[in-house]
Amino acid sequence: MCWSIFENRIKPKITVSVHAYFRVLTWLNVSGRSPNSKTQAIASPHRSKKTSSSFIHKRETKESQITLPLYINTHFTKSFFPLQSFRSVYKSLTSSFYFAKSPRNPRFRVGISKRERQMTDQGLEGSNPVDLAEHPSGIVPTLQNIVSTVNLDCKLDLKAIALQARNAEYNPKRFAAVIMRIREPKTTALIFASGKMVCTGAKSEYFSKMAARKYARIVQKLGFPAKFKDFKIQNIVGSCDVKFPIRLEGLAYSHAAFSSYEPELFPGLIYRMKVPKIVLLIFVSGKIVITGAKMREETYKAFENIYPVLTEFRKIQQ
Repeated sequence: MCWSIFENRIKPKITVSVHAYFRVLTWLNVSGRSPNSKTQAIASPHRSKKTSSSFIHKRETKESQITLPLYINTHFTKSFFPLQSFRSVYKSLTSSFYFAKSPRNPRFRVGISKRERQMTDQGLEGSNPVDLAEHPSGIVPTLQNIVSTVNLDCKLDLKAIALQARNAEYNPKRFAAVIMRIREPKTTALIFASGKMVCTGAKSEYFSKMAARKYARIVQKLGFPAKFKDFKIQNIVGSCDVKFPIRLEGLAYSHAAFSSYEPELFPGLIYRMKVPKIVLLIFVSGKIVITGAKMREETYKAFENIYPVLTEFRKIQQ
């Protein structure tokens, strides 16, 4: 009876724990990390071919949301590793590129201004009630893309970056920069040999700065003395819908000094506003694209300026 209890209950647990323990050791050796060392090796899991994103599992904690490999189990890890060794392994794991904190984690907001945090917390404009004092039209343009630049302040070997980093493309005959992408936030970066970097695809100023810092951190982990200097928003693209059709011919005739309308070449009217210096693409369906701003307030102001003009040239459907 005792042997049957051992076979059915105790032995499977021991086997699973031992197998998982050796898988942890194997993963640590592959990624270039030592369980007893506090120093972090330059080689990180995102440079290892054996580490795949399919092995990533999300586990929520009180402090933040951390992603761990599926085969990492904190219960048996604490029982097999000494406490000090477990702390060093845990710290080493959570510092990796894959183990990014949640955007709402306060520890991840170093270098982010209070204004940027407020704009991030506002998040989706359509989900919040509209402030009619700031937006008299009752419509808030949605930010679709933000282009930012940053200086890493060091010369880069683009070929080495393309060979060692994941999600990186480099074709010097086609374009003289490494094209790198990350999933959270979903952005694309153009990294040049001079150390200049362009980050595109973010939906807010906060996420644009967060993504730029992530790219700079990746370059640092590849062995380059990268810094984070002169971050600047270069362009903000927004869009909205006024929900009624527009007579583009009349608008182009009345505002000929600011408008350009060639339906044979492009179906939209190009309206170049002077103050603020913004370009608007106006379509007959009522869809508006606002580009050229460096601050979201300029996008909002440009739309509020053009909205009375659009209502004036509203197409009356019979």
